[in-house]
Amino acid sequence: MSLQLFRVAPIFIQILLVWLVLMGMSARNIEAKCAFKAIFNFGDSNSDTGGFWAAFPAQSSPFGMTYFKKPVGRATDGRLIIDFLAQALGLPFLSPYLKSIGSDFRHGANFATLASTVLLPNTSLFVTGISPFSLAIQLNQIKQFKVEVETRHSTHSKGSKLPAPGIFGKSLYTFYIGQNDFTSNLASIGVSGVKQFLPQVVSQIVYTIKDLYALGGRTFLVLNLAPIGCYPAFLMELPHDSSDTDEFGCLISYNNAVVDYNNMLKGALRNIRKDLPKASVVYVDSHAVLLELFRHPKSHGLKYGTKACCGYGGGAYNFNQQVYCGNSKVINGQNVTATACSDPQNYVSWDGIHATEAANKLTAYAILNGSYSDPPFPLDNFCDIQPIG
Repeated sequence: MSLQLFRVAPIFIQILLVWLVLMGMSARNIEAKCAFKAIFNFGDSNSDTGGFWAAFPAQSSPFGMTYFKKPVGRATDGRLIIDFLAQALGLPFLSPYLKSIGSDFRHGANFATLASTVLLPNTSLFVTGISPFSLAIQLNQIKQFKVEVETRHSTHSKGSKLPAPGIFGKSLYTFYIGQNDFTSNLASIGVSGVKQFLPQVVSQIVYTIKDLYALGGRTFLVLNLAPIGCYPAFLMELPHDSSDTDEFGCLISYNNAVVDYNNMLKGALRNIRKDLPKASVVYVDSHAVLLELFRHPKSHGLKYGTKACCGYGGGAYNFNQQVYCGNSKVINGQNVTATACSDPQNYVSWDGIHATEAANKLTAYAILNGSYSDPPFPLDNFCDIQPIG
């Protein structure tokens, strides 16, 4: 599916929804088939299904308001891309690895946590506010998880919510991480400074994939970085002048730096395929989808691109860095609250930093189609895709 075709998404989505409903109806009498029995996800807040808030309980409304009707540890109003992918493959939502109560890991685990980075956070490159659960820690967690799975299986533990040991070679491994490595340093060292260590970020992702391959992993989906120059928070916070703003209101220099990183990541993933002959290592261009949504929201059934649903201040961005979504604060002697809009389904940006459920759903459709992947990787070649309405 080309970007030109994606611009007529309302018609395309209607056709796709009909197709998915028909498949769902036929699946009532035929058990759904899928080559992937589990998903193991690595990431930051863009794919965290509750890990951070399990470790540091504090999340409040209006997060989760659209789908879950309450806060459930996701940094948006509803479902994330990883939620939609799990639903489409006929799998339950991923339990966070860090959540000790109520988790079910029989169909995978989510190691992502809000504010996570690819590189270790104990370096002078990073500012405060970064999660301790870097990609290296998440890798160690799945290694320990595998040991636990094999140990419990060997002792014939009954009532276990763990998968069978053979699950690791029959799973989908997804990555959506790197945004915090990029954005946490922009204000202090600028684009040129950030670009100097981005090769290390790519190298760590490659290293992690190779380690997971040694554990038995064979199918890897790696989502690239979003166009951060279009997010309301960065439009408000990052230094720039009018000459650095494009016709869609996004920051040119910052988005160009993201493109440079994404190209570096794409090339590195292409290079490691020859070292992992039995693996599918897939680069997913979620950046292209989100950039299209920011630039042409109305073409896809949305209304607002570079304006946050949940925030304070109104105006073009509805974002104030002094008071974050759901919080209250005294500003200029007045107590103010960053509240959510009543129609998040019309926005690309939820809180100025993260996408809405509506934007996540459109991105998930593009991933399922496979044409935003290199090499093309339509998931319906491997699974009976289930409805994700």
